[in-house]
Amino acid sequence: MEETAKKTEILVVEDEDNIAIALDYLLTREGYSQTRIATGAGAVDMIRERKPDLVLLDVMLPEVSGYEICQSVRADPDCADVRILMMTARGSAMERRKGLAMGADGFISKPFELKELREQVRKILAVERSELPQEGIADA
Repeated sequence: MEETAKKTEILVVEDEDNIAIALDYLLTREGYSQTRIATGAGAVDMIRERKPDLVLLDVMLPEVSGYEICQSVRADPDCADVRILMMTARGSAMERRKGLAMGADGFISKPFELKELREQVRKILAVERSELPQEGIADA
């Protein structure tokens, strides 16, 4: 039987192996197709090339920060449909506002519960990017 629906593609930009393993477990269980890059260098090129449905983007990365990556992706009209969920261990309100101001669609603090992350991913993927509220949906 031929599969007609395209599998949702998620790009994970995360340098910590233990978090990447947890994300791999969750995303695979949810039926998503995923790829991981462990450094900020090359992430923007990979996003432009693959145009994933969602990027799980760590804020603190080697070489290029998640904020810089988010800003570059948002400046590229060809990536307008790519949704971004930022993840950080520094989960202050200021960090959240900064991420959303740079164009992230959501923001989640580490450590996070897998259930919480699953809900955020589902919410972001369920909404067309143009319909997302300006503040993002991180608190939804």
